[in-house]
Amino acid sequence: MKLTRRTILNTFALATAGTLTHPLESVFAEAPELPLTDPQRPAFHLQPARGWMNDPCGPIYWRGRYHMFHQYNPNAAVWGDMHWAHAVSTDMVHWQRLPIALTPTPGGPDAQGCFTGTAIVHNNTPHLLYTGVQTVPPADATLSDGHNNFRESQCLAIATDDTLRNWKKLPQPVIPAPPPGMHVTGFRDPAPWRDGDTFYTLVASGIPRLGGNVLLYRSSDLRTWQYLHPMVQGEWTGTPGANPVDTGEMWECPDFFPLGTGGKHVLIYSTQGRTIWQSGVLDRSTMLFHPERTGQLDYGKHSFYAPKTQLDAQGNRILWGWIPETRPEADFKAAGWSGMMSLPRILTLNGNDLMLDPAPQTERLRASANPNPAQLPNTRQEFRCVLQAATVGAPLPYRINDPAGTLVEIRSNQTQPAHTFLVDDIANEMPEPLPAQAGLHIFIDNSVVEIFLDSRFCVTRRFYSRTPGKPVVTLTLPGQPRISRPQSFSLNSIWNT
Repeated sequence: MKLTRRTILNTFALATAGTLTHPLESVFAEAPELPLTDPQRPAFHLQPARGWMNDPCGPIYWRGRYHMFHQYNPNAAVWGDMHWAHAVSTDMVHWQRLPIALTPTPGGPDAQGCFTGTAIVHNNTPHLLYTGVQTVPPADATLSDGHNNFRESQCLAIATDDTLRNWKKLPQPVIPAPPPGMHVTGFRDPAPWRDGDTFYTLVASGIPRLGGNVLLYRSSDLRTWQYLHPMVQGEWTGTPGANPVDTGEMWECPDFFPLGTGGKHVLIYSTQGRTIWQSGVLDRSTMLFHPERTGQLDYGKHSFYAPKTQLDAQGNRILWGWIPETRPEADFKAAGWSGMMSLPRILTLNGNDLMLDPAPQTERLRASANPNPAQLPNTRQEFRCVLQAATVGAPLPYRINDPAGTLVEIRSNQTQPAHTFLVDDIANEMPEPLPAQAGLHIFIDNSVVEIFLDSRFCVTRRFYSRTPGKPVVTLTLPGQPRISRPQSFSLNSIWNT
């Protein structure tokens, strides 16, 4: 079953959160931890103690700590009743869960959910600009799925303490509706940034039968916003469908930031089950973005979506993404948990090429080096090496005979029948052969693998063992490339086990 961040069950009933008044207090304590004996459950990826999670929201480094918020259903392991969960870290890999930060306000503009948003600092205080949803008549809805008619509006919450546990919501949306006269396919996921004394924000949207886009707004105080224009416009696939995200008529979860030198900027958005990056130039006279290079952030099949970036303590651009389940819904409902956060990835630009690597903080997960790096004794592992073509000077193969044969193969060899995960996504999408030498970096965490290849290509995949305990995972490399400088490490759990 293909799952998206907007899946809503026919039988789902919205749970009320009690009577809340402003300022909003973080009154919800974290649910008890599920037993950590589940062999599918990740050990070093951030997730709540139980329930459903999706998009990262508002990651921010503040007062010496990293704060991560994310979409969260505290009542079930399925999508719905969106809250903002909250966790804090000193190093971006070891996390402490905190009480829920944002919860729907009965009768408010976010009565049916606090959807995705972004953190930004104003007057030395963190603010959260996020999408609230409220049930409205069909004619007033910006999001209709056949079961619900939601009006999406952009809301603002202000931190009332430096721990970011407590937030005061403005009672009314700061961007209540799409531009007058514009018929949109959605209106959500604001992504603000600051330029001098001026704030800008993108809001994810799209036009039926035209394509997804991001709408640009301007403000001096985060409260009063002026609509300017679409900053960049996409193209419709030409194939009609019930879900505009699937047809390319809606973009979700934008992010926009400067990167590298020469005034380059990067735009990220999600659509059609993929997350796209574009590098290029922002024309400040027109506030239009002109893409010069386009690529895909992760080539996993429906396994990496809705990412958000932040700056770390050293000013590096860090990327986070939601890793959803790819197993049947009945399985994760029974397990009581669904989804996780990716490991932090550091972004850089090489010309117009976006480069992605694991953040160096992930080294703090290491427990011990394996004496034989070619053998991975369990599924909490890190493996890295340098690949060299079998023939000196030749490029590395990235297709072997046909598109089903590729550079990297991961096999769970205790699963019956043997379950093989070929990274054919890279083979089909890679615009050019790999160079004669390329780095390979892999993290395996029970039911998820994150692969980094040549600092340019990432693949996230889910795999689920059907045998008791933790399966042994082996790595094979078709094409007989030579391996140099192999290393592998057993990795610690970040939770109490």
